[in-house]
Amino acid sequence: MTSPQRIDTLAARLREAEQLRQPVAPVRGEIAPGDMALAYAVQQANVEARLARGERIVGRKIGLTSTVVQRQLGVDRPDFGALFASMACGDGETISLGRLIQPKVEAEIALVLERDLVREKHSFADILSATAYALAAIEVVDSRIREWDISFVDTVADNASSALFVLGSRPVRLDQLDLAGCRMTMQQDGEKVSQGVGAACLGNPLNAATWLADTMVKLGTPLRAGDVVLTGALGPMVAVAGPGSFTAQIDGLGSVRAVFGE
Repeated sequence: MTSPQRIDTLAARLREAEQLRQPVAPVRGEIAPGDMALAYAVQQANVEARLARGERIVGRKIGLTSTVVQRQLGVDRPDFGALFASMACGDGETISLGRLIQPKVEAEIALVLERDLVREKHSFADILSATAYALAAIEVVDSRIREWDISFVDTVADNASSALFVLGSRPVRLDQLDLAGCRMTMQQDGEKVSQGVGAACLGNPLNAATWLADTMVKLGTPLRAGDVVLTGALGPMVAVAGPGSFTAQIDGLGSVRAVFGE
């Protein structure tokens, strides 16, 4: 059995790394490779610490939706992290690099729910009927682990390597979209740096959303109306090396822009 003290020690290490903007060594030396329960317990300890400070959960992100990345990390499933209101940035709003450690960006499709998802097992139809609309999104991922030297348990413990997210401003209902076939192109200051398609996200972003909905019910924290769900990357992530802008264009959803400044 894992002691609460061990969980708190690991959580505090990651929390301090974020607060000081100083990455730390991987935590996998103290979490066995398959001990997902401990890794998620560390994540949850820091979620509860943020809630205790008055922060508000506004949704969840899904990570590791690329089968290639899953194989690299030796897992067969995605992971998830919590999204807080303090992590939300406006489309085109300047994001200070001083808030981050070693950021990267990836383009995604975000879903915004209008109904709770509380079934033990959800279908595509459940997700479709519960979703108010989709938005283009850019997730700004970051790692509190030095040089992104992460395993599955490292990223899970570190809130799925989450940092910030930017939502586009063109809401579109799902019946107007080809979620699997939509193409994505991301440019950095006008130069193409990433491209992909909806099917890169577990074959369809709804597969990822269905997995998350089922998982959150099992954990006793189901997705609720109003929640934002970041369904996973549509193409390769790109490192943010300095000030500049990234614009993601997704078929049917328009564009979204993340701007970074000193």
